Amino acid sequence: MTETDPAAEPDPHADVAGLPFERAMAELEDIVRQLEAGRVPLEESIVIYERGEALKRHCDALLRRAEARIERITLGPDGRPTGTAPLDPPG
Repeated sequence: MTETDPAAEPDPHADVAGLPFERAMAELEDIVRQLEAGRVPLEESIVIYERGEALKRHCDALLRRAEARIERITLGPDGRPTGTAPLDPPG
């Protein structure tokens, strides 16, 4: 029996990176329902839990990118638009 380098193995959740937010979130919700129901064998629970973690990280990253793109319109003293600014400036 030979030992393999875990870093050399392909990521079983690599497809998560290409999922749109809505699809990733729907799959994550399905995983939560399965785990909460408690009808999944232990080994399968571990596998789907790990996929759920990958989906959660992906959704978090997509949300952070979306939030970074949202801007609010700034108005001048006369009430006319003067430009844009981040919705939630760092602070």
